[in-house]
Amino acid sequence: MSGNGHSSPAELRARLSHPIIDADGHWLEYGPVVTEQLRRIGGDRAAEGFRSIGKQVRAALSTSVAERRRRRLQQEAFWSSPEKNTRDRATGLLPRLLYERLDELGLDFAVLYPTAGLRVPRIADDETRRATCRAFNVLTADAFHDFADRITPAACIPVHTPEEAIAELEHCTRQLGFKVAMFGSLVARPVDAIAIADAEAARFVAWYDTLGLDSEYDYDPLWARCAELGVAPTFHTGARRQGLRLSPTNFTYNHIGHFAAAGHAVCKALFLGGVTRRFPALRFAFLEGGVGWGCMLYADLIGHWEKRNRRALEHTDPRSLDRDVLMGLVRTYGNEEVAAALRQRDGWPDPEAVHATGGLDDLDDYAACRIERREDLRDLFVPRFYFGCEADDPINAWAFDRRVNPCGARLNALFGSDIGHFDVPDMTDVLPEAYELVEHGLVTLEDFRDFTFANAVRLWGTGNPGFFRGTVVEKAAAAVLAQAPAVSGARPTTS
Repeated sequence: MSGNGHSSPAELRARLSHPIIDADGHWLEYGPVVTEQLRRIGGDRAAEGFRSIGKQVRAALSTSVAERRRRRLQQEAFWSSPEKNTRDRATGLLPRLLYERLDELGLDFAVLYPTAGLRVPRIADDETRRATCRAFNVLTADAFHDFADRITPAACIPVHTPEEAIAELEHCTRQLGFKVAMFGSLVARPVDAIAIADAEAARFVAWYDTLGLDSEYDYDPLWARCAELGVAPTFHTGARRQGLRLSPTNFTYNHIGHFAAAGHAVCKALFLGGVTRRFPALRFAFLEGGVGWGCMLYADLIGHWEKRNRRALEHTDPRSLDRDVLMGLVRTYGNEEVAAALRQRDGWPDPEAVHATGGLDDLDDYAACRIERREDLRDLFVPRFYFGCEADDPINAWAFDRRVNPCGARLNALFGSDIGHFDVPDMTDVLPEAYELVEHGLVTLEDFRDFTFANAVRLWGTGNPGFFRGTVVEKAAAAVLAQAPAVSGARPTTS
């Protein structure tokens, strides 16, 4: 037993019949060194691009509360890495140390994402963003090259245009050997025809492109290339500095739910935009936001479809109102003032209300999904989306509860350690905390196997059966993929 009363990772691993895959660990870039490494790889532009992503945080933390209130700047994170546990701090910093400690942590294989690098794909200047992403990916590939049997890092893919995303994706997969790709999302686009004299206020005048619905560009060529390359797009975008997360004094207020909010927006857009219909082989993952929002979105999409599909709209079509019946009820239960007003409205129901539909060619919000029954929605949503969950989140159990999720669904929750960040004070506690769901009777051992192993295999291995080749989990992963249901071809279907 560990000091906190949990079974140790080693004790747990001895009980389990399957490997453990960490779908979302983090490495911590040491800024001064990484900056100079990027300069050597990509020149001054790449170095300055990396430095720029921390300027907003440094500026906010050096500003008074009063000034942040005035300018509506958010309270940023301070003291955001483990420090007292020095060995863990070094583990996030040094890939070789993490590699040597994986057994101690109870992890067989780890997919690692950056920390500061999470913001690299969101650099605003086009040339700087591309140069920084390219150099950062070269650096990352080199840093983890020797540990490929147990660790694979994620490439940073910018998505301001489909063309830049495809170019970097091809370079990372073909030249650098990446198997995991972290795509940017919620691209801030300027609002046209609005002149903002105050540059500080201009940051509030933007809309966020969710890549799947009403996008600035057609991203289907990117999704098609992902399918051809066998890449499952993953998103690790936050929304901490947007909208309702602009507290100038409270970081926790800004932080809670921000990954979920970002994932919710992109997942909803991909679905309603018909991406999962057109690209049935693709799997998408949204990291660190948990699965609770995914369960809610899935249920909400079904609930709205039942009330807003093309046939259901007949119930709210103003032309379906029986005027004579309504007038009779008004005379019986209403008053003469209402009856007189209705008699005076020639052509009622109001012709303007009948045609006030926003100029839509198709009134069905689900038209791109081509849904005929609620089970179609389940089949387009559940197998295509994966949700990264932190180990200590009790809501993880919701994903596996067929009694609650519509159509008896089990959503694809992914175990992510989040090692390296402030919410993991002791890396050896992560696996035991995840296992508490089993100990408390909230999930079964089969659920736990999917959560900590099989779902990760399906996410990355369905489109790329060779993903785990040469790794310590190769044989176990192959067994999972052999049992997976067949998936239609990698190329998109026609509408």
